[in-house]
Amino acid sequence: MGRLPLTALQGFVLAARTGNLSSAARRLNLTVSALSHQIRSLEERLGRRVFMRGPRGVELTPHGAHLLELVGPQFEAIERALQQFCAPHADVLTLSVMASVASSWLLPRLPQFVARYPQLQINLQSSVQLVDFDREPVDAAMRFGRGDWKGVHAEHLFDDWLTPIASPGLIARLGRPTLAKLSDWPLLRDPENVWAKWFHTFGGTPPARYVAHFDDSETLHRAAIEGMGVALGRLTMARPLVDAGQLVLLSTHRLRAEYAHYLVYPPRSAEHPALQAFRAWLLDEARRYALAPEHAPAAEGRGRKTSKHGHA
Repeated sequence: MGRLPLTALQGFVLAARTGNLSSAARRLNLTVSALSHQIRSLEERLGRRVFMRGPRGVELTPHGAHLLELVGPQFEAIERALQQFCAPHADVLTLSVMASVASSWLLPRLPQFVARYPQLQINLQSSVQLVDFDREPVDAAMRFGRGDWKGVHAEHLFDDWLTPIASPGLIARLGRPTLAKLSDWPLLRDPENVWAKWFHTFGGTPPARYVAHFDDSETLHRAAIEGMGVALGRLTMARPLVDAGQLVLLSTHRLRAEYAHYLVYPPRSAEHPALQAFRAWLLDEARRYALAPEHAPAAEGRGRKTSKHGHA
């Protein structure tokens, strides 16, 4: 049957994991055309289609799903074995961060770290997906959650606070609402409907209906900027927008978010010199941020975890 198509199988496994040929090609340092050719060759060898191509990427066919079930674990075992022989570069740190946190909180502060440690290189990866440290060459991550991910160290950085925000244009049209009249305004609902907890904590009646529902914080804040309605904004994301004049804080009340911000890393990264330097700097920045006056308002308390072992 000729040579085994190991390169094509590797490309198939990566494309199956990501559902995207472009992402898989980048990780293999190939062009999308070259990877597509390899997968076509694999399909010709097998006599079966392994992917269905669509506008949003690729999806496994039943034959492809069966092939992934057979060969995927073998490539994962090889990757885990090779990781034991790949020592991290002491002066390079690969960090995964959600884009919203990177743009609103980390990037404005990162130049200070770079100036203090010019010999270190930081590779930032923006993703909302949890990192699988067993499979991905990532040293650490900044994540927003409960801090209970399994198999990793999760160190609490700071809590987040929620408060009503609106655009200057919306306030110019409708005036500035009082706390008692807030439910009369067009309100934007987040995935967990934290408005219900807000009204329960600070008084008032939830509205009969919301103007719109959103499944992520970044889109929610963008809708508030565009004047669609009032959102319960996360201060970490909202503060830069307020400072830029795009949003206005409508209340001095703050509600502690259910989730908090954490630095997460696997045991293999604990002694990584670049991470040790970044961790010390990050914890110091987080302490200063948490002690700022705007983060010590009266709000409903929520117990937080200071350190857990957990996956990010």
